[in-house]
Amino acid sequence: MIHLVIGGARSGKSNYAEKLAQKSSQPITYIATATAGDDEMKKRIAYHQQDRPKEWMLIEEPFYLSDHINLLKNQFVLIDCLTLWLSNWLCTYDVEAFAQEKDSFINALLNSKSSITLVTNEVGSGIVPMGELSRDFVDQAGWLNQAIASVADKVTLVVAGCPLSLKTQKQDQFI
Repeated sequence: MIHLVIGGARSGKSNYAEKLAQKSSQPITYIATATAGDDEMKKRIAYHQQDRPKEWMLIEEPFYLSDHINLLKNQFVLIDCLTLWLSNWLCTYDVEAFAQEKDSFINALLNSKSSITLVTNEVGSGIVPMGELSRDFVDQAGWLNQAIASVADKVTLVVAGCPLSLKTQKQDQFI
């Protein structure tokens, strides 16, 4: 099963996804995409590391998520967060390389034998950013979220800590 958990910054989406993982009877693998580029991000990462249960397997992977999804079987996989993953690609590689990995990742999700919950930010509900990189990020994040939602079995929007079900089964997309 593929479950996309989407929400704004500090909406409670990661906490919600972690509670889903804790309820699972499967072994849990947490894939963290964050990189510690500055002191503030180092503190955020340290906070999340301390807060996570020690028995969860941790994989820190800023780029090639598909490689790990292809290897993990019969587990609850929690990936946090797709928009940080996208940022890593946009700030380090080109969009074409990201497009290839995104396709590989979606194929890996569709062929996975694990339950996968993905956390992502909803960034399209705000103002249009002024800078080129920021606009590209919003565009790419919107397209990424749409692509993942189209293959997801379930999509949940989290607002102020409250989960709202957007999709409960695979449905046709209006494209």
